[in-house]
Amino acid sequence: MQTPDPNDPGAPVHEPVVGPAPSPDEVRRMLAGVIDPELHVSIVELGMVDGIEIDGEGCVTVQVALTTAGCPLRSQIKSEVESRVRSMRGVSDVHVVYGEMTAEQKTAAMQRARWQAREHAADTEVPASTRVIAVASGKGGVGKSSVTVNLAAALAARGLTVGVLDADIWGFNVPRMLGVEGRLGGAEGKIHPNTLTVPNPSDPSSPGLIKVVSMGFLVDDEGTALMWRGLILTKAVEQFLTDVRWGDMDYLLIDLPPGTGDIQMGLARMLPQSELLVVTTPALAAQRVAARVADMARRSYLKVVGVIENMTEFVAPDGERYALFGEGGGGALSREIGAPLVAKIPLEPAVSAGSDAGRPVALAAPDSPAGRAFHALAADVVEHLAPPIEMAGCTARILSLVEQSPTKA
Repeated sequence: MQTPDPNDPGAPVHEPVVGPAPSPDEVRRMLAGVIDPELHVSIVELGMVDGIEIDGEGCVTVQVALTTAGCPLRSQIKSEVESRVRSMRGVSDVHVVYGEMTAEQKTAAMQRARWQAREHAADTEVPASTRVIAVASGKGGVGKSSVTVNLAAALAARGLTVGVLDADIWGFNVPRMLGVEGRLGGAEGKIHPNTLTVPNPSDPSSPGLIKVVSMGFLVDDEGTALMWRGLILTKAVEQFLTDVRWGDMDYLLIDLPPGTGDIQMGLARMLPQSELLVVTTPALAAQRVAARVADMARRSYLKVVGVIENMTEFVAPDGERYALFGEGGGGALSREIGAPLVAKIPLEPAVSAGSDAGRPVALAAPDSPAGRAFHALAADVVEHLAPPIEMAGCTARILSLVEQSPTKA
């Protein structure tokens, strides 16, 4: 059960999505997005999903075989499995039952890991230990890019390393919003992202870091029009994932273009571990369009982490609040798609002014209403919605054996 939105005590908790229960094959496809952070392979491919049972009430029981009964990662695996399966349509509850791999299963897992490590190049340069969160919207103009850069800034202000991929190839504006300039460099056939160091108020000795990749670093200026079709756009995003040396990151935030096109489908194929934040406004029309994004995610077996209602109210200098764009869109979308309403971001001049000046409000005015909302969202992401992945775990034993014994099972 998800906790209510801390910014709105009346917001709904995560409710099951109404509909027919999924099949075991559909659940297994959703679990393919649970990637082991050490072996870089999904728990499905490793043979860790021993069985899936679904009763008539939509309760799903997943049998997970661990490499050892005392696996330190068992709680993390349980959390990942539960959150992904619970986000599926028709699931009322999820139970995870643990077992231990047989000797034959461990051998098969080792062989799979060896093949992955020795013979198969990584599909992307994004480390498996990185949480991938795509920020999506059903239509333009809802402040999706503003949410992306401010969430990145708030996460980095906690001392984390955050990548930002500006996948809105046509409408790139992330570099301007973050105040990052310059062409992308590179070495040894790989592109290096531009970086921005972010102070960490709670521990000045451990600043955060934002790594940024955008088409804006490759064109002459922000006014250059890119007249590309869908296939080329998808290829560009694929190159940003495969040809950029991202390095270690706690999070990768992907600013998606509006809608449900080629780039969104390509992302689901290249990064099945991706999770979505859906941005809408209080207007009910925007909410109805945003519901299509959640439907696309579920059809692609991606987890929807939550809903963000942007531009909830205008905050005047005297503190008065005005609902300029209506009310209820975020809550309605949350109830419709069964994902929690995780933030309500107020509309205030400091947000747009900060974006134009290259100083996100989360950094320039962290104590403003919007600044506080973004930092509360970052805290919720880190503590509840998508905590950083812990690397130390039971599969380290297998990985060690693989590296030491490249020719034996």
